[in-house]
Amino acid sequence: MTKQNSNSRRIFVMQSLLGAGALASASLASAQTTTSATVPDTDPQAMALGYKTDGTKTDTLKYPKYAAGQSCSGCILFQGKAGDSAGSCAVFGNKMVSSKGWCSAWTKKA
Repeated sequence: MTKQNSNSRRIFVMQSLLGAGALASASLASAQTTTSATVPDTDPQAMALGYKTDGTKTDTLKYPKYAAGQSCSGCILFQGKAGDSAGSCAVFGNKMVSSKGWCSAWTKKA
């Protein structure tokens, strides 16, 4: 084996290990993002839309469109499954929202 082949093999192994480490880090970061908490009521976008994690606490004077019984789980934009406590929402860039929440973008599921 020549010295050049030995160096090439060593470089290949080192780059492979670095690549595997980068993939593992990216996978971990992605997993942490998908399990993040729901959008808080204090989020600037949430405040602009009147979002409340508990829809029953919606200011009905400011948001007269709200009606008792409306919640994110009954909205067409909610991407969670029936019975989920939270699910992603298209309005919030697919961030998690509470199934009991409500915002002014609420639209009844068909």
